[in-house]
Amino acid sequence: MQHITPCLGFQNEAQEAAEFYVSVFPNSRIVKVMHHTAATAVPAASAAGAVATVTFELNGQRFLAFNGAPQTQFTMALSLVANCDRQDEVDQLWERLAEGGQAHECGWVTDRYGISWQIDPTIVEETLRGDDEASMERMFLALTSMQKLDVAALEAAAAGR
Repeated sequence: MQHITPCLGFQNEAQEAAEFYVSVFPNSRIVKVMHHTAATAVPAASAAGAVATVTFELNGQRFLAFNGAPQTQFTMALSLVANCDRQDEVDQLWERLAEGGQAHECGWVTDRYGISWQIDPTIVEETLRGDDEASMERMFLALTSMQKLDVAALEAAAAGR
C-alpha cells in the first residue's frame, strides 16, 4: 500500500526539530536517526557523524526530516493541519508550537523552525465538509476574526447562535 510521507528540509536542525515535535504531539516518537558516514558526508555541508536524516512519527503520521537544505525556506504555501476535538488540545498545541515562533490569524502558527501549522478544532473540518453554506459562511467569518481558535465560539457560529 502506498502512503505519503512529508519530507522536511532543514539547514542543520532536523533532529532538534523532530525531538521538539515528538514532545508536542501525543503518541509520537523518533523512529530512526541516520548519520553521515565518510562516504555520504558532503564537503562544506556536513561531516562524518553529523545527522543526515531523522524519521519520526506524530500521532501515527510518518515524517522524514533531513539536514543540508541551506537555500530552502518553509512558507505558508504548505501547512500542516492538526485537528483537535477540544479547546484544551487547541490551547496546548497553539502554545507549544508558537514558542519561539509566530502566531497568525485563523488558527495558524509558524513554529520556531518555520513550519506553518493550522490548529483546527474538529468543528471546522466538519462544517467545511457539510452542505450548509450559511453555516460555512458564519464559521468562516468567526474564524477570520480570531488568532487562536475558540471551539465554543466556532460551534456557536456554525449553529447560528
